[in-house]
Amino acid sequence: MQNAGMAALGLNWRYLAFDVRPEDLRWAIEGARRMHFIGLNLTVPHKILALEWMDHLDASARAWGAVNTIRFEGRAPGGDWRPLRDFQEPPAEVRSHGFNTDAEAITRAIREDLGLEVAGLRVLLLGAGGAGRTAALKLAADGVKQLFLVNRTESKAVELAAEIHQRHPETGVCVGYPPGAVDLVINATSLGLGPADPPPVDASRFDLSSAGAVFDMIYRPAETPLLKAARAGGCRAVNGLGMLLYQGVKALELWTGLPAPVEVMRRALHESIYG
Repeated sequence: MQNAGMAALGLNWRYLAFDVRPEDLRWAIEGARRMHFIGLNLTVPHKILALEWMDHLDASARAWGAVNTIRFEGRAPGGDWRPLRDFQEPPAEVRSHGFNTDAEAITRAIREDLGLEVAGLRVLLLGAGGAGRTAALKLAADGVKQLFLVNRTESKAVELAAEIHQRHPETGVCVGYPPGAVDLVINATSLGLGPADPPPVDASRFDLSSAGAVFDMIYRPAETPLLKAARAGGCRAVNGLGMLLYQGVKALELWTGLPAPVEVMRRALHESIYG
């Protein structure tokens, strides 16, 4: 996806994957900074750990409590910090600037793939871990009317509900399944990755046909049992490929300062994952 986007923009850049152990994350970031990488993406389990090692945090990283994109910046002669792409010669001072592009990608995927604006919706969110927490906070910030949190470990959902009450007191938050219909169900758990996984929704406590739409963050397999059940019940349903795409689109724009070639990146991503 990223290499296709960079090629379409005419950039002589390459996007590479590296396996980094959590205990080595600090030194991996420092090495990339010293080698004047343009930037980095981070995935689990590094997103929260990276907060400690950033020289500067964007408002997005502070708001959602995680870093998934780093842009390296140099100090210009005038004293301001500018992306490394703007320098012909490596600057003497380089800093790491941490961003979060995941949260915006969630709501953009829901808007563009399901045609829904989250403001005013009743939402059932399955999962209160890293992805679930980011989704919940972003939904609350964007004005959902009611948020129902379900998590295998209920105490984690209770903690998340308390955080939302504190940060967004205007948002209605409940722990547990809704008593009636909702506009949207979001699966932020890993249930569905494996063929033998149980469904993320307890059918005895919630009828999936009473949901207006279903968004499953899992994108491989393309159709999880949750999505299959949702479509059988007449719901609009999409997987998480759009979320993966849009977080990458925003990262590329942060690194390049240019509009990302979204459709080129979408095609490359689809071909890479689904063949």
